[in-house]
Amino acid sequence: MTNATPALDQPAALSIVVRADAARYALLRRLAPSIRHHLVVNLQPIGLIYEVLERRLRAPSPDLVHVHQSAQKINAFAKAALNSCHDVVSWLAPDGSATTSAAEGVRECVGLLATSLSFRGYAVRNETGAVAGQVDRAAIRNVLTAALVHATDNRPPPAEMFITAQGESAGLRVTLALRASSSSEGFANEATYRHLEWADVQALAAAESAQVERDGDVLHIMFPWAPAMRTG
Repeated sequence: MTNATPALDQPAALSIVVRADAARYALLRRLAPSIRHHLVVNLQPIGLIYEVLERRLRAPSPDLVHVHQSAQKINAFAKAALNSCHDVVSWLAPDGSATTSAAEGVRECVGLLATSLSFRGYAVRNETGAVAGQVDRAAIRNVLTAALVHATDNRPPPAEMFITAQGESAGLRVTLALRASSSSEGFANEATYRHLEWADVQALAAAESAQVERDGDVLHIMFPWAPAMRTG
């Protein structure tokens, strides 16, 4: 007798893939405003600096020190914008070999969503400390952001989201706890696309070889450790 899990037949396997693809599309639609913000945030100052630079150059005796400083600022913002573009592309077309630490992975997800969640009346408290080991970067991006969106879709504001992480033998356990708060309810803002359901989170977790559990307003996500030879 064997305890091995029986292989899925082709229709069942196809159904899992279809559900995961649908959940991934819905997630990307919900992330689109945050992604757009991260794309333009470093571009907006360039126009303002250019206007200042142009005025300085029109002066009878331009102050070349200030002109040089403005040019350096434009260059710095342009480089930051280019890096943002590369990062956004990796959200849409992830590198299957990229890994990340717990702290960096959670920071990326929180950094992407913090502003939009704040506008909706949700404060995110990232209490993730240093945890040894690496996990798949695409997995933590997809599943953790889906869990954050799902949790806030299903609990009215104002509320606080506490995120912690700890390493276990089986992998990295990330815990999300949503609690009511007395802060501002935020702005009335309809979702840009449909709400993410628990089934969406489960489908994305299954596609990324992660495990998810829900206990009221607390969500647990277990990410398997990446093989040691892979580097982020």
